Amino acid sequence: MGILEQMKALSAEGQPQVQITRDGSNCSASQIMVSPSLEGDISHCVETMGSQVQLPEDILHQIHALMPLRDAAQAACVSRGFLRSWRCFPNLIISVGSLGINENTSNDDEIKRDFICRVDHIMQNHSSMGVKRFVMETYPCSNLQPSYVDRWLQCAITPGIKEIYLSVFSCGIKYNFPGLLLFSREIRSSIQTFVLGDCSFHCAAQVGYMSSLTNLELHSVHITGEELYGFLSNSCAVEQLRLTNCNDIICLKIPCLLQKLDILHLVGCSKLEMIDSNAPNLSTFFFAGRPIHILLGEALQVRKISFFRDFSPDALYYASTKFPFIAPNLQTLVLSTSDESTINLRGTFISSDSQYTKGVWQIHPAQVLGDSGLYIKVFPRL
Repeated sequence: MGILEQMKALSAEGQPQVQITRDGSNCSASQIMVSPSLEGDISHCVETMGSQVQLPEDILHQIHALMPLRDAAQAACVSRGFLRSWRCFPNLIISVGSLGINENTSNDDEIKRDFICRVDHIMQNHSSMGVKRFVMETYPCSNLQPSYVDRWLQCAITPGIKEIYLSVFSCGIKYNFPGLLLFSREIRSSIQTFVLGDCSFHCAAQVGYMSSLTNLELHSVHITGEELYGFLSNSCAVEQLRLTNCNDIICLKIPCLLQKLDILHLVGCSKLEMIDSNAPNLSTFFFAGRPIHILLGEALQVRKISFFRDFSPDALYYASTKFPFIAPNLQTLVLSTSDESTINLRGTFISSDSQYTKGVWQIHPAQVLGDSGLYIKVFPRL
């Protein structure tokens, strides 16, 4: 099967080929034309071919890069210019939805086979050059062979890539992210956003220096606190760290090398017992979980803390009495719970002798969520 036939697997059958000419007559679908009203504006960068005006290839590539994956594949089927552009298409966003697979009309095995076939076609026809953003979500295809995912990642993760988003749905053994893909200095130096979901990342500490990484997110990832600490120690440019349901972490230590860390966002992480952050410029801290031991260093820059905890009758008391001392310059404290049976607002929130609030905590507003939920936003009155 040739490249056009393979790529047509992504396109809907019977799609009309859009043809535009200066005088309204038909032309080849492999050429992209402009209207007469635009000719004067772009006369310095277009080529005239008879009665037709053809955009230069670099502009075609820019237009192509803005298209969703499926539209880009369809365009490559009818245009030689877009076909050449497809081989270095920068935004590979791969999911059942983006590939046009109808998960409501097929059984699970058919969906998985279709997904594998289409992704293989995309990767085989891509030159592995020019990828800037790679997004892959395999849901609802469960338990894909790791060799498939390894092969696709090896094709996509090349020097120059900036964003990696990977979520591998599994009902059994978690996919183990291959750290060898990040051992190239050229690759590590270009990655700015790294997001993993539903996999293992035990090689984190051995990856090496990630000089450009600013955003790190791990969702339901198997990684220990020691492994994450090793990774963070090699990622000094990180500005945002988000962890969700990373249940192998018992102690989260954040090195002082993270001078730019601004946002720390933790949700779930059921085994977490301690947070020890030495990041000097942290300003926003979001925590959803049971009360644990929290150290934020001097935390002079922390201005906002959000604490969410369900089924813990002393959650509000814990947050309102602990956090103002943890963060001496705290300006906004957001508290949420669904199981606070009694709330002593004066005893909990008002402290006339607090050196941190300079007098009184002002509660604004208090809103009941449903029958048992309470959401309170607290600001210090200065």
